[in-house]
Amino acid sequence: MLVNLVPEFLSVLSATDPSAAYHEYLDHHRPVLTAYWRNYVLDPDSPHAEPIVAAALRADRSDLRRLLEDVDVVAQVEDALRRSLEALEADCPVDLYLMVGVGAANAGELVVGGRGIAFVCLEHFTGRANAQTYGMGLAPHLLPLWIAHEVAHALRYTSPTSRAAMRRLVAEQGGYYDCWEVGSRATLRELVTNEGAAIAAAQAVAPGFEPWEYFGYNRRQYRRLRELDAFLRRASAQDLDAAGLGLRLRYLSGGMSPAARLLSGRVLPERSGYYLGMRLVESYLAEHGAASTVRAGVDELRLADDRASGIQTA
Repeated sequence: MLVNLVPEFLSVLSATDPSAAYHEYLDHHRPVLTAYWRNYVLDPDSPHAEPIVAAALRADRSDLRRLLEDVDVVAQVEDALRRSLEALEADCPVDLYLMVGVGAANAGELVVGGRGIAFVCLEHFTGRANAQTYGMGLAPHLLPLWIAHEVAHALRYTSPTSRAAMRRLVAEQGGYYDCWEVGSRATLRELVTNEGAAIAAAQAVAPGFEPWEYFGYNRRQYRRLRELDAFLRRASAQDLDAAGLGLRLRYLSGGMSPAARLLSGRVLPERSGYYLGMRLVESYLAEHGAASTVRAGVDELRLADDRASGIQTA
């Protein structure tokens, strides 16, 4: 189901008291928007939240308004959601929230009350970088790619046929996805293959993009990771079956210092775990397709990778 919060957010901006209107908006959609804030921004009830809200309310939104005039965004995202659910053989509900965020993630996944949720924040897809909104300037035609990626995560976490540890970890949190809790408890292998499976899903649902766009890389970063392929696979082996928030940050987070990304004497490109994850799922993907890959457990993925590498198991 598509839930379009953009008109309501624009009404907040035109209110007599935008700050009060924003808090009413937040209260109206509290379960989902609180989950967005806590996973991708910070606790919305902390004193540090108010300056972020104030900045979001005073930002120039002319790029967003131009996007909405020029592009039928709702039709585009509805079609992307439909194609994602069909291609990935959805067997549980997934909601897609179209919204304006506060400059954090351009897209993401949530689970609230056991229900999988994908969201996209339109301030990042106007085609124009915006320093006031922290908009990344991504082209709007990239929306289907990101929607498919996040729907894949939602299915991996909530599908009754998912064999992923991520589903168990979310269930243990009462049907709530907490990226920091999961990031500290799941193995690195689980975390990177989670991203690899979502990239595979995006490629299946929205073909035709440049290879690096599916990873959220630029061309240069993608080329560098291809050059480091053998090193990355060999050097990361010591980390894959360990768990810890530091590993998630090293391999999957942007903005980390070179020292934090140092591995066996080399500094990894930012978010190298997305590339690694795709390499770890591609053998299973070739055998079983995207819908099964999204639900596969790490042991299934590892066995397929071992077979492709010629490794014999007892």
